[in-house]
Amino acid sequence: MAEMMAARLVKPGEPLSIESISVPVPEADEVLIKVAACGLCGTDIHLAVDGDIPVERMPITLGHEAAGTVVGVGGDVTDYKEGDRVAMFPGAYCGECAYCRAGRHSLCENSKVYGMARDGGLAHYMTAPARAVIPIPDGVPFEIAAIITDGVSTPLHALRGRGKLVEGEAVAVVGCGGLGTHAVMLAKLLGAGTIVAVDIQPEARERALELGADLALDPMDADAIKTMRSHLGRRGVDLALEFVGRAKTAEMAIKLLDKCGRAVFVGVGMERPSLPPMIAFVGREQSVIGSFGMDRADIEDLFLMVVEGRLDLSGSVSARYSLADANDALQHLVRKETGTVRVVVVPGD
Repeated sequence: MAEMMAARLVKPGEPLSIESISVPVPEADEVLIKVAACGLCGTDIHLAVDGDIPVERMPITLGHEAAGTVVGVGGDVTDYKEGDRVAMFPGAYCGECAYCRAGRHSLCENSKVYGMARDGGLAHYMTAPARAVIPIPDGVPFEIAAIITDGVSTPLHALRGRGKLVEGEAVAVVGCGGLGTHAVMLAKLLGAGTIVAVDIQPEARERALELGADLALDPMDADAIKTMRSHLGRRGVDLALEFVGRAKTAEMAIKLLDKCGRAVFVGVGMERPSLPPMIAFVGREQSVIGSFGMDRADIEDLFLMVVEGRLDLSGSVSARYSLADANDALQHLVRKETGTVRVVVVPGD
């Protein structure tokens, strides 16, 4: 049986095991993909370093942001052939439950997320159900396709699907790392009126301004909210998105809102934020909304935006690592190095 290298999670808090395992064999409804690029994100830190997100089994191959080339198909697969360029939806969804039928694929009742419930893309090869892979149009590089599957589609879903951004509205982005940086870009593309970026790192604030934010605030500044309201004519924002996953940043997102404002929480964490007193919260008709992952349509639309030249993600890949250096790639994220938007592993041959 053919062998390949893979980066395997054996125990949270310990380095990934870069080891040789068998090349997977696709089931009848699956395709075999030669992985060309696999992005890493904060979820991988939760899985492999912090250990606060459980996995279904160990050892397991990490990597849920993957793209590559079809090199084999199961007997029942008719939609794909060898040589097709595809990206993997981050979870192998069933396509049959009520959420899948409604197009809400991240909420699939039977989803098997790569790196959590089935082997992912930090390997030379991986398998995926044909229904849960997405064709990559010509003109979209593998690295860009890989990060779109989560790092770009997640903020699009938060802005458009959950936040219901209306053209001309004021938007605040709290946390301008990988997800937040793309949220700034997409808010601009979707027609936001004023964009306020909030981050503790000066480099992140500067990058947000370069990418379309109108105002950048340091949340440690006691006058940050006062400064924002002065800029907006003594009003708050219509939509605030939180990408950090901490109680204080979630609470700040709410404080930034105007009447009828929506706070969308995207960041994942175990802390519990406090809501305002009911009289203030209800009287101002504000909303707090959770946003998890993306829909398949978000990924497909982003591919189209790139092909049409409306969205330039060429600067989003901050660092590339070989599969052998997957642990270094993880530590790059752990260190929270300034200037980092997205880190990609390129498995090679």
